[in-house]
Amino acid sequence: MTEQEIQQKGYAHPEALVTTEWVAQNLDDTENIRIIESDEDVLLYDIGHVPNAVKVDWVEDLNDPLTRDYLDPEHFANLMSEKGITPETTVVFYGDKNNWWATYALWVFRLFGHDNVRVMDGGRVKWEAEGRPITQEVPSFGRTDYPVPTRDDEKIRAFKEDVNKHLEADGSLVDVRSPGEYSGELLHMPDYPQEGALRGGHIPGAANVPWARAVREDGTFKSSEELKAIYEGEAGLSGDEDVIAYCRIGERSSHTWFVLTYLLGYDKVRNYDGSWTEWGNLVRAPIER
Repeated sequence: MTEQEIQQKGYAHPEALVTTEWVAQNLDDTENIRIIESDEDVLLYDIGHVPNAVKVDWVEDLNDPLTRDYLDPEHFANLMSEKGITPETTVVFYGDKNNWWATYALWVFRLFGHDNVRVMDGGRVKWEAEGRPITQEVPSFGRTDYPVPTRDDEKIRAFKEDVNKHLEADGSLVDVRSPGEYSGELLHMPDYPQEGALRGGHIPGAANVPWARAVREDGTFKSSEELKAIYEGEAGLSGDEDVIAYCRIGERSSHTWFVLTYLLGYDKVRNYDGSWTEWGNLVRAPIER
């Protein structure tokens, strides 16, 4: 796939995606570009990764070790400095499982105002399928002095209070979990331990669009036309509305947030990262099945 092919998919913000070929051509531009691998399987990076890519562990690096929240601005600045990133650095994310955790990491970066972000379309699986180089060498970049940012929890993040207000206003919600979780039959994804919530079901009025429907078999994102058929034609969403996406802990819904925000150009999409782990444990929270 070439950059022109991304342009031809009709995305609102095609600049948010780069191809594996683009990454291959820019591997050595470490002065301006930092490639980040973020996976569900945190051991994959050690097995082999894109040359000059650094690892961001979604648990160890992005989350507070005690409070259920993300790292604070000081720790984010330190993480960026350790990875050799400046506020001007173009950060390209990729990972396993259709870039599932790559988009999650990108969303967290956006919370801290690092907006110069991209996703490698097709992720790790496409890079490997094309026989591109994989290395176990961990790159070392000079430490930068990333300024402590302000974390913005208003624009792209929703809390349970926001969801309650959204329900009162009859706002649009998209539940990106599996059909079994949506129906209440499961409390977690299929083939995972069924844990994390005392009740199953979904937030009233939420449409169900499993997150991975946004990608093709090769891991690349579907075209704008295909995505609109799913999210607008089937789920009834609209770019003119305030949309809240959720899953179980906010990681799958960050993928849908990326699709709606960057590929379809929706102006106001928020990720409810408390998601079903919070909602399904709230006393008297309204639930549908």
